[in-house]
Amino acid sequence: MTTYIIVAIISGILFGVMDGLKNANPLAIKLMEVYKPISKTSINFIAGIVIDLAYGFILAAIFMLVSPSLPGESGLIKGIIFAIVVWFLRVVMSVASEWMMFRVPIKTLLYNLITGLGEMLILGILYGITL
Repeated sequence: MTTYIIVAIISGILFGVMDGLKNANPLAIKLMEVYKPISKTSINFIAGIVIDLAYGFILAAIFMLVSPSLPGESGLIKGIIFAIVVWFLRVVMSVASEWMMFRVPIKTLLYNLITGLGEMLILGILYGITL
């Protein structure tokens, strides 16, 4: 249980850091201009931390529940497979919906797909080697 709590907190912090890196770098700022008309002018930092920590706890718990069913002998492989599944359900489906409903440049959608995969792989690998 202690390992789960530590890993969940670390993954929640990683969520926040990676989201910051993903959205605040010069390339992202340029690519995300399409969202500027609907973006908030300020961010509720405390709410963001709470949400990212909740994501960390939830994803770590889901990994622990499904890892016995995931293919692969090692935790690393299970973590990578988990990451790909979560990436598909979280990122790919969201990007596909945006592509269908909004005028978002393909470069922006591809950026979200690639960076989302990176985020999920880092978290999946963390879960796989620790949980």
